[in-house]
Amino acid sequence: MISPTPNMIAEKHGPVGKLVFNKPAKHNATSTDMWEAIPVILDDFEKDPAIRVVVVTGAGDKAFVSGADISEFEKARSTPEQVAYYDKIGEVANARLTKCSKPTIARIRGYCIGGGLAVSLTCDIRIASDKSRFGVPAARLGLGYRAAGLKNLMDLVGPAYAKEIFFTARHFSAEEALGMGLLNRVVPDGELDAYVDNYCKLIGENAPLTMHAAKRTLEELTRLDGKPDFGRTSALVQECFASEDYIEGRRAFMEKRRPQFKGR
Repeated sequence: MISPTPNMIAEKHGPVGKLVFNKPAKHNATSTDMWEAIPVILDDFEKDPAIRVVVVTGAGDKAFVSGADISEFEKARSTPEQVAYYDKIGEVANARLTKCSKPTIARIRGYCIGGGLAVSLTCDIRIASDKSRFGVPAARLGLGYRAAGLKNLMDLVGPAYAKEIFFTARHFSAEEALGMGLLNRVVPDGELDAYVDNYCKLIGENAPLTMHAAKRTLEELTRLDGKPDFGRTSALVQECFASEDYIEGRRAFMEKRRPQFKGR
């Protein structure tokens, strides 16, 4: 597919949809056009039954996403109206990533800072190079974070580490981030691509409806208002049991072969 902006690349490789923040000269710092492009790209990935997993990453080897493109602020964030619009499209893009119906993996190499860390938190799985660095510099910029963003962080690392990340505003190593629970896996830099590719293969072979049900159920269980919709979660389970994939999974198990799931 063609991305709405050259600063955001959209690619399809078999069962993998790849969303790439493409400003390597600026460490993939985010701008208005990039936020606007994310929902458009994800809509296309979700409508394509061949796509089973979405990988979110940054171009080049220096950064995943380093935060907002501050050089854009004077032009795009200098009035209250512009600030409100920028905040809105950022919220929409991050919410769209969070609610993507397909499994998402953040492939992280280099700097994952501020808004970049927030983007990684919208993904289901975070796999990082051992040379990556993480942090939230808000306290050095006078910025405030909304409750939803802080909750995403706190749900992963707990309140104590969330406070340390915000209060110190320092950079944390990949090893430290793993110890906090911020990451799922840390691998040697030279093995990152192969490791992520293998995870995509594993996920791509599994039952889409099962993964969708698990993702949406966990979404309900971690709602900000603390009121899960158990009717919705029960319906998701029933959808799995009523699916052709459930029949295929049973038969494949009995016949000792690899199942061929179709997502229906």
